[in-house]
Amino acid sequence: MRSIVNQDWRGAVVRRLLLLVGACLLLGFITGEYAWVLACGLAIHLGWTLSQLLRLHKWLREHKSDEPPPDGYGLWGEVFDSIYHLQRRNQKARGRLQAVIDRVQESTAALKDAVIMLDSQGNLEWWNRAAETLLGLKTPQDSGQQLANLVRDPRFKEYFERGNYADALEIPSPANDRRRLQFHITRYGNREHLLLVRDVTRLYQLEQMRKDFVANVSHELRTPLTVIAGYLETLLDNVEAVNPRWLRALQQMQQQGARMQTLLNDLLLLAKLEATDYPSDNQPVAVDLMLLSIKNDAQALSGDQLHRISLEADAHIKLKGSEAELRSAFSNLVFNAVKYTPAGGDIRIRWWGDEQGAHLAVSDTGMGIEAKHLPRLTERFYRVDSSRASNTGGTGLGLAIVKHVLLRHRGNLEISSVPGKGSTFTCHFAAAQVVQRAR
Repeated sequence: MRSIVNQDWRGAVVRRLLLLVGACLLLGFITGEYAWVLACGLAIHLGWTLSQLLRLHKWLREHKSDEPPPDGYGLWGEVFDSIYHLQRRNQKARGRLQAVIDRVQESTAALKDAVIMLDSQGNLEWWNRAAETLLGLKTPQDSGQQLANLVRDPRFKEYFERGNYADALEIPSPANDRRRLQFHITRYGNREHLLLVRDVTRLYQLEQMRKDFVANVSHELRTPLTVIAGYLETLLDNVEAVNPRWLRALQQMQQQGARMQTLLNDLLLLAKLEATDYPSDNQPVAVDLMLLSIKNDAQALSGDQLHRISLEADAHIKLKGSEAELRSAFSNLVFNAVKYTPAGGDIRIRWWGDEQGAHLAVSDTGMGIEAKHLPRLTERFYRVDSSRASNTGGTGLGLAIVKHVLLRHRGNLEISSVPGKGSTFTCHFAAAQVVQRAR
């Protein structure tokens, strides 16, 4: 259709020029001045064309939104009308887009969760009203500001710069310390960021109540359990004076009492780990010497099962943190490998460093774990097979302790396993936690 219109316009222009030239030639024939008449005719046509062009320029520069174009004749009238219709279509399209933007802004403004748009550098571009309530942002003076300058918690800056936003971040609100906020970042567009902030104060308080309850109950149970264990030990030492028939019963009671004490100790350790975000004694730890001690303990635990335990540890890489907590986490992984690996199996412990940080891998040739269980292994009391746990005397809290220790040391746990071939538990620590010992 457009090509047909263009051809009509070209035909009209050609006809007008031919008519002008013909009229000039006729007038030149009458007057005998062909050149002057033709030049005057073309000059008049050029002047008329320039005047129409100036009218178009003035209208485009000064016209209002609903002002119609000036009257034109011939081709210029078509040009004026085409530009006017194009502007009207653009105005309608902008109106529809503005209506969509207004609806999006109204819907996000009604959200109780904060929605914040950041550029690739973390500068504020747009936010809804909930962001002003939860984070204390102010309109318009905070526009263009670095969000890290307004949310001054170092954990948020580390979370933003890390670039891995698979997990959410929970920190106190900068506007109100009694509020607990959950931050979740999603990338979009040209490396821009969409930040969602949710008030999780109630969930945080419920979690704190649960932690306090478990810690208090565990602490209160230690005293009666210690008393019971003491009397059982006394009775076992003097079982002949009581009645030899009670020997088996007393031994089982003592065994289950020891298991309960182990469970209470693990619960109290978890409560202690959850009480703070970072360990209080953050000193360089000689991991190679610690692993050598753990290996010797694991060999003693193996006993007559004769597991082949090997250790490769870089003596020049230390790790900042709590030696007691790291020993608890690493020994859990190694002792689990001993418990779940058949007699004569191989267990490999490896400690090394690279550009990403430091790493500990504990591999075994045990029975392995199915892939569906791997995401839940670090949950409290989660058991792949309840009969396996009861046979090994586990509490179901070992990997939960490992997870919390790693979180406190800026690390994470990676688990890979193939049923029937074995498992590998790898701890990854950030480069900021690594200390290089002089070679």
